[in-house]
Amino acid sequence: MEWVGNLRKMKTKSPVVSSETVGYSLEGAKGLEPMESLALNGFVGREISIVFQNAIHCTVTGKTIKKAYGDGMSYNAWLNAPSAVESVLRPELSQIHEGIALRDFEWEQAHHNQPHCVYVSQTSGFKVGVTRATNRPYRWHDQGAVGAIVIANVPYRQLAGELEVLLKSIMIDKTNYRKMLQYVEPDLDELNEWRERCFDSLGEGYESFFDEDSGPLAIHYPVISYPEKIKSIRLDKIPSVQGKLVGIKGQYFIFEDGTALNIRNHAGYSIRLEA
Repeated sequence: MEWVGNLRKMKTKSPVVSSETVGYSLEGAKGLEPMESLALNGFVGREISIVFQNAIHCTVTGKTIKKAYGDGMSYNAWLNAPSAVESVLRPELSQIHEGIALRDFEWEQAHHNQPHCVYVSQTSGFKVGVTRATNRPYRWHDQGAVGAIVIANVPYRQLAGELEVLLKSIMIDKTNYRKMLQYVEPDLDELNEWRERCFDSLGEGYESFFDEDSGPLAIHYPVISYPEKIKSIRLDKIPSVQGKLVGIKGQYFIFEDGTALNIRNHAGYSIRLEA
């Protein structure tokens, strides 16, 4: 099997049975023309090779670029693309619910002026985050979370960001990717306890948004073994990777020797994948 194209973020699919694993598919493009998705779970346990073709194509314009910013954009695209607006990383800055766009009115209406949830996920530890209501559990898959629970449901992104900022006083909002890529036992009881702590921390002023009904979700990934040590690589420095694929978690390919390749961080990169 050979796959040649420009990488995009992997897509995921929730299993029908909760005890089964997340389904992954490789997404790509020829320039800007989308390619057919390639189901990936079947490659776990097999020898594969990935070779960088020494070309990066901007995911917005399709033009060849020397360095990628954001999700595979040229510097100019990153400065101007609607999807790179600052409120993506800092939700509390969004003003679209007041009719004010930071960059692109239509895009921000479609993505930020809609229901969001505030959650606690278990990645390398327990962290707070926000996402669009329609984007769960896929956001948790991207993070490599083994468990998650919804804390609050709110009508727009800025309010979700406001709650997230408040909750950062009692918990982290970052993931240690090395720990995340090793085995983490889901702790659903601890997730329930974190939800109660968040309720207490936020107080009565936000009580109307609290989600007291949704239970914690355990998430399982297609990983057959976890290396003792993890080393993340970039194709710019190591253009050829070959070995046994032992798992996929978050946006990472995990190889038997502990090498980990972040697919999303290589959006726009032209590669050849063989298995």
